[in-house]
Formats: sequence, structure tokens, C-alpha cells
Amino acid sequence: MNGFQSKSKLFVLVWCVSLLMSGCATGPNANPKDPLEPMNRKISGFNDTVDENVTQPLAKGYRDYTPKFVQTGVHNFFNNLSDVRSTLNSGLQLKGKETAESFMRVVVNTVFGIYGLFDVATEIKLQRHSEDFGQTLGYWGVGNGPYLVLPLFGPSTFRDTAGFSVDTSIDAVHTIDDVSARNQITALRLVDKRAGLLDAANLLEQASIDKYSFTRDAYLQYRRSQIYDGNPPEEDEPDYSVEPASAK
Repeated sequence: MNGFQSKSKLFVLVWCVSLLMSGCATGPNANPKDPLEPMNRKISGFNDTVDENVTQPLAKGYRDYTPKFVQTGVHNFFNNLSDVRSTLNSGLQLKGKETAESFMRVVVNTVFGIYGLFDVATEIKLQRHSEDFGQTLGYWGVGNGPYLVLPLFGPSTFRDTAGFSVDTSIDAVHTIDDVSARNQITALRLVDKRAGLLDAANLLEQASIDKYSFTRDAYLQYRRSQIYDGNPPEEDEPDYSVEPASAK
């Protein structure tokens, strides 16, 4: 309960600060999408160092030496946990079909897929819908706020950071009382996710571009597409600080 209360306070704090920051003057040379760029670049550099020396080697070892059927089972298991989150957020976004499909995916995969180790739901054509509380806030008209790079977690915005704190509070992994087991499962989830991004990361590193700017713009574009279910309206100006109230 204390953990939930602390995350709720973080949500309120970030949301309030995002509203304040959205109205701050950023100077004539500042990127309107990224007024915190100097700080964000430092955090991004820190994240890259951790990734190069810790996360990436672990992910490569996991991909190369763990049996494929184990990797598939682990990935399916974490997807099943994410479907619980998607069910709740689809409901909050008043998406009847998506809520029903996500709920049925959880039931089918938990019961017949041995707690999600096997993705039976996809085999019977139950579509997967990825929804989080950041998208829910966008649906109800909450603007992005400034772009923000989180230590270890990477690209985000003030809105998505608030959403992340709420999603974390309802995640089944964080209800595990055994701290050691909870940390191990969390680490495994991170390695599984990073292993799935190895090829894309290699292409990004080989390209002669500003990695930070490319990652920022790709993230903001991707999240905007998610808010509008893949059909975002054209913008008159490249300003992501405000989302329309009727996002869907």
C-alpha cells in the first residue's frame, strides 16, 4: 500500500510539473519538443554507458546461449502481464472491443497457456492491443509536456513518466513480497526486452546520425501514433507539447 501511495504522489507531482514546464519560456534557440535537452543528453549518455557495459552484453549472452523455446516462453509470459495492463487501460479509454480481446487473451493464455508461457490466444486469432496509462492520459487530452530521458529507462515525456508510475503500481511483478525474486524477475524482463532490440540498436549505432536526436524524434512520433491508434492528424507545427482533447 505504501508503494502504491508513493507512486501516486509521484504521478501527481510529475503531472503538475509537466503543466508548469509546458508554459515556461524556452528561449529562441531551444527545441520546443525538448526544452530540457542539455540535461537529457547527459542522462542519455549515462544510459548508453550502462547499456554498452552491462545491459547489452547480458542481452547478447541471453540471446546467443539461452534455448529459443525458453526465450519464447519468457517473452510470452511478460506479454501476458502486459495484456493485464492493456485490458485496464483499454477500458479507461472506452474501447469495448479492445478491452474484451485483451481480457480474453489474459484468461486464455493464463489458463491454457500455463500462465502465459504459451501464446494460445494469438493462435486462436485474439488480437493483441498494447495500451498503457500514458496513452490513456493522452486519450483524455493530457499533453505530452517536455521530452524527458529517464535514467536507465530511456526516452519518455512528463506525461509518459506519470503513466509509467501508475502502470508500475498495478504490475503483478511489483506485488511480489520477496524482494530478491522481484528484482530477478524485473531484471529478466529488462534483458528480454533489450534482446529484442539488439538488431535495431546495431543499425542505429552504425548510421552516421545524431543518435540522441533520432531517438527523441522517433519516440515522440511513435507515441503520437499510439495515441491516435496509428492515424494521427497532420500538425501545423512540429510541437508535441500539447495533444488535442479528442485524441480518438
